[in-house]
Formats: sequence, C-alpha cells, structure tokens
Amino acid sequence: MNIELIIKNANIVTLDESNTIAKSLIVSNGDIVKIFSEAEPDTAGYTVNSDTQVIDLNGATLLPGFIDTHSHLFMYGEMLNFIDCRSPENKNIEDISQKVREKTIQTAPGQWIMGWGYDDTLLEEKRHPMRSDLDKVAPNNPVYIRHISGHFATVNSKALEIAGITEATVDPAGGFFGRDEKGKLDGVVHEIPALEMINPFLPIPSKEESIENIAKGAKVYLAQGITTCTDAGVGLDKGLFELDAHLDAVNSGKNPLKMRLMIMNHLLREDGPFANYTVEQLQEELQKRSDNRIRLDSVKHFQDGSIQGYTAALREPYSSNSSEYGELLNEQEAFNEEILDLHNKGFRIAIHGNGDRAIESNIKALGGAIKGSPRNDHRHRIEHVQTANFNDLQTMKEFGIAASFFINHVYYWGDRHRDIFLGQERAARINPLAEAVDLDLLFTLHSDCPITPISPLFSVWAAVNRITRNGSVLGEDQKIDVLTALKSMTIYGAELNFEENEKGTIEVGKKADFAVLAKDPLTCPLEEIKDIPVLATIVDGNIVWENKAIVLS
Repeated sequence: MNIELIIKNANIVTLDESNTIAKSLIVSNGDIVKIFSEAEPDTAGYTVNSDTQVIDLNGATLLPGFIDTHSHLFMYGEMLNFIDCRSPENKNIEDISQKVREKTIQTAPGQWIMGWGYDDTLLEEKRHPMRSDLDKVAPNNPVYIRHISGHFATVNSKALEIAGITEATVDPAGGFFGRDEKGKLDGVVHEIPALEMINPFLPIPSKEESIENIAKGAKVYLAQGITTCTDAGVGLDKGLFELDAHLDAVNSGKNPLKMRLMIMNHLLREDGPFANYTVEQLQEELQKRSDNRIRLDSVKHFQDGSIQGYTAALREPYSSNSSEYGELLNEQEAFNEEILDLHNKGFRIAIHGNGDRAIESNIKALGGAIKGSPRNDHRHRIEHVQTANFNDLQTMKEFGIAASFFINHVYYWGDRHRDIFLGQERAARINPLAEAVDLDLLFTLHSDCPITPISPLFSVWAAVNRITRNGSVLGEDQKIDVLTALKSMTIYGAELNFEENEKGTIEVGKKADFAVLAKDPLTCPLEEIKDIPVLATIVDGNIVWENKAIVLS
C-alpha cells in the first residue's frame, strides 16, 4: 500500500469512543490507514517514497475536521462584496448612510447598491435605517441593505419602485412592509415572505462571479478548520441559481469543502423544479453532477423569524412588548400536511424554529408525520432551537428529532435578549445545551454565518463559557464541557449528516479530514479556546489551507 501522508510528533485528539490520544498516523488514498501511540509511525510493510508527504507537527494538536451543520456559504460569499453595515464599526445611521453615499460615486445611476449586517438594536437611534434615510444619499440608485438576522432588509424608494411595491401592495402571509405613522411605506421589509417579493429584482452575479464568491467564502471556512459544510437554505434568495453556483464552485475545484445542501421546500412543491422527486432521485442528481462532493442534507422549512425582530413565535409575550408574541409562518394543519408529504417521500426535514411556540409547532408537524408513517432513522432536525424548554427537548428525544443550536447567540445577542426581548429567566436558558446532554439528544452547534462570523472554536468557547458581549455569564447551568462541545462540532455533526462511519473522529478507515491547531482545546484555559490559531486544514489527506505564518514541515 502506497502511503501518501505521514503525520508525526502530533497530539492527536481522536474523539473516538475511548477518547484516545495518539501521536502519529498514516494516510493512503484519502483514508486513515493506521494510528500510532508513538511519535514516529512504524511504516514497515507500507510503501513510502518521494511522493509521500511527511508533516511533523512538533507537538501541535490534530483534530477531526470541523463539521459545520448550519451556515449560508453562498450568501456569505456574495455578501463579502457588499457594503459592510455591521456594528460596532457603524455606530449610527449616518455611518451607514455615508457608506452608501460613497458607493453611489462608484456606481452608475440605476445600478443596485447592496449592503448587509446592520443591527437596529446596536445603532444609536435604536431603529432601522428608513427609506427616507437612503433616499437622501442614493436618489438615483436602488438600495437594498439586509439586516444582520437575515430576516429583514431596508430599501429605498427606487428599490420599491423597481419591485413594483406600492402603498396598495398587500402584505404576504408571514411578512409585511413597514409603514410610518401616516401609513406610508417606510422602506423596512419584514420577514422572508416579504423579502421574496423583492428578491427577483436583485442583481444576480455571473457564473464566474458566483464561483469566485463561493471560493472566497470557502477560504474563510477552511481557515477555521472546517472540512464539511452544510449550506442551510439553497434556493432561499435566488432559486436554482444558488444550486448551480454550488455545483460550479465544487466542479471547478475552487471550493475544496465537502458540501451538503438543504434545499428550500418551495423547490419541491408542485410548481417547483423538483416537484415529484423522491429523495433518491434528488440525492443521485446532486452526487452525479458533483462527482459525489455534494450531497443532499435535507429539505429546509421556516416556521418563524428572529427574536431580535420580534418575529420569533413565543408562548409568552416579549418582555419589552406585552402585546407581541411573534407569528407562526404556516397554519398548523397545512404545515402538518406538507411535512407529512415530504416525510413520506423519504426526505430528511430541517425546520427553522427560534421561538418556543414555533419549536412546539415543528415538533407537532414532525411528530405527527413520524407517528402516522413510522420510518427508521429519519434524523429530522430543528434549527436554532433558541428558547426550547425541557419538555420540548424531551419530546424531540422521544421522536428522534435532532437539534442544531445557534450557540453564538449567547455572545452576540445574549445581553439584549436578557434586557430587551426575553427577560432574565428565558434569556438564561437560550440554547439549553446541558439539558440536551442530560437527555442524550443528538445536537450540534452552529454560527449561522453570515449572521455571526464562522468559527467552530468560537462556538465551542461559547458553549463552554456562555459569556455575553458585555462580559456576563448567561445561563451558568446550561454550560457544557469542552469534550462534548468539540464532539458537537465533529462526530455529532457526522452523525447528524448520516456520515458517522466515514468522518467525525480520527479512526482507521475514516477520511483523512483534519484540523491542525496550535493548542489543545482540552487542556488550554477555557477562556482561550476561541483564540487558538488554526495552523492547517486537511481534506482527504491534502492540505487545502495553511497558516502562512507557521509553515508545516
């Protein structure tokens, strides 16, 4: 057997069932062939030649490659070209307006100006930028700026005109267009159904541009040690164009990540391009068109919005607005029927649910399908699971429904969830990871990039420390240990992906997908986990990203 890669003098954290620590290993044909407890591997009986790459890690830590189970790579890659409107860099609406003003100088009249990342709760004015704000600085260009949550946007008059949205436009179910005190459109677009009325008019990049966008995003992911990535909503904004872009990026070699795709549910409806597809047919098409580098993850659905936009559906009212509970996006009976149909066609289903009322609705729909049409090992999943109570998690466990927790919310929004949206008691138990562990519920962690920056180590840090942006500990009793947090980004992710037999741990026969770290997360101080440098990322035994500041031998 020809050995392609030797890794030696390493601290190999295998994350196998025995939590074995090894020192070296050898790889052939992209697979792990043998693992050694010695720093120098015994290669007797194997062929080692001039083509064999030898990496001496000099004590650095080797982990299974991180598995990102929920982010938006296509969206992130595209947004890297947009105006960055995030805070704290942008302190107020004038800061954002100035960036738009500067962009108009470089943009021909009539061409779109795109931005992303503003957060009304962090701006000094404590409001969304309005149509009137944008009209002042861009009267001749349509402007579209997406909220950091992804569930809202603010647009100017030119954008509304192009999209054909007027004072007479009827709000879609589950979304609405903001209005001022006189009932006039204020330019703020609330929730996915309303955004979908503008999306068809937004600029679409060329094939070449889309490949480069994904390539830029993938490079950032690889720099964080990610080897497998799930795009959690393909078709959300641009329909089949997003799927074609992913295929182009992988087939061109510009995206070395192993990709899994959540296909938006509307693409499988009667008027969609995948109407009447079975899960086998769609899976076969994706794998055939990508040489098996892209796999179907699930069908994606939404049942509510975001807590910070008051559109997550809660059982109890928002603490700052006793009349606001948020809304379910789908009427329960019709929702149940659609979920049952997808379940009967064999699809795994992933449903967005931030508010506890939406989580309950998701459980009803999924649980009803599972009871009405039992299916072994469905691994249906609920996304974000921000405000689930113990009974919700317990019911999920009973039905075999997995959870993907948006743990980064604790840091990025925890203070505001406590002080504005949820109050102390509910905020302290967002992302109830300790309860998930107690129930032995299958779960993973995610960043929802670009909603928060992509970084598995940051997500591990957040799960272990539960520290907010302002330095408070939010939910001491929901902390989990480092080993469990690491497994939630590796082997639990592999299990959620039905790939636990090929990745997620460092074991003989599994893929040589690794993250090389400068420190061991299991032994370094807990507060330092998020700052551990990633030295290299290896996919199928090949170095696909390397920290140029520290060259591996």
